[in-house]
Amino acid sequence: MMMSESRQTLPPQQQDRQPGLQGAMQPQPDTRPRYPGSGRLRDRVALISGGDSGIGRAVALAFAREGADVTILYFNEHQDAHETVRLIEAEGRQCLAIDGDIGKPAFCRSAVAQTIERFGRLDVLVNNAAEQYPQERIEDISPEQLERTFRTNLYGQFFLIQAALAHLHEGAAIINTTSVTAYHGSPKLLDYSATKGAIVAFTRSLALSLLERGIRVNAVAPGPIWTPLIPATFSADEVASFGAHTPMQRPGQPDEVAASYVFLACADSSYMAGQVLHPNGGQIVNG
Repeated sequence: MMMSESRQTLPPQQQDRQPGLQGAMQPQPDTRPRYPGSGRLRDRVALISGGDSGIGRAVALAFAREGADVTILYFNEHQDAHETVRLIEAEGRQCLAIDGDIGKPAFCRSAVAQTIERFGRLDVLVNNAAEQYPQERIEDISPEQLERTFRTNLYGQFFLIQAALAHLHEGAAIINTTSVTAYHGSPKLLDYSATKGAIVAFTRSLALSLLERGIRVNAVAPGPIWTPLIPATFSADEVASFGAHTPMQRPGQPDEVAASYVFLACADSSYMAGQVLHPNGGQIVNG
């Protein structure tokens, strides 16, 4: 995401690890649901990758408030994951937290199997986990970085869907997280933006492929959202002006994005497939 130096939106800060820790952020991202639940996902089961923090945590909490039990997948951010479990249980729902690498097919199969063993079903799959590593020039992107970015951001979505499909039935929903960078581009996030553009095409194609099974596939393309990935990616000065370039002149909060996922997960969006929602602070992308 391109940075603006026009105004400060956040305290300068930086983290030295991907995908970042929510507990270390100041201010803390807003991840609590903004509205009372209405049972739109009552007794459903959702699996959310990257569900320990940021957008993933906000989605997990919103789903729980709407009546769903949730499995969250995360890499190694144990403290963040434990807090998400606590918050979901405070909503009166169950949560299973599983750590591992979604870039490995065996882990994805195991995570789905554990979800089925715990809850007996799977109704909603949210592919949300991602990582990004800015580079000044394309020549600076190593083969190892390129492989890692695609393996987490894109391959992981393929692997989780392949593992989940045997358990997803008519009425189920798959929601993929893409990004505004798929539409606007980002000069320092070439490999990340490429994965997000691929996710848009993947979402549209998979939606057509799965309609005959009664499974709807859609996506959400967030703009600049205040998540752990931001201080883990950019310099303190860049973080300080994060989101200032948007028409709203601020970053979004995870709870401002979560409602898009709730809408796509429930019957309210029953006539939508292959579509992308754009909570991005007013940026016009025509996509």
